Amino acid sequence: MFEPIHGSAFDITGKGIANPIGAFWTASLMLEHLGEKKAAARLMQAIETVTSDKVNHCPDLGGKATTRKVTDAVIAALY
Repeated sequence: MFEPIHGSAFDITGKGIANPIGAFWTASLMLEHLGEKKAAARLMQAIETVTSDKVNHCPDLGGKATTRKVTDAVIAALY
């Protein structure tokens, strides 16, 4: 099983401020484990690209980005 371990965060549920990077990173680890090394590396590169820009930092990292903004940025970085 693969899942990000960061708690339920009921205090921020529905606010759109949860940081989705842990979920993406977990997906990268899963892909690597399943032998999809190229896909895993591509996703990790997207994560690194997105997190290197502070405009994509959620409140837990001192930024103002929303969950949707970060998710959209990771998707865009994959293409």
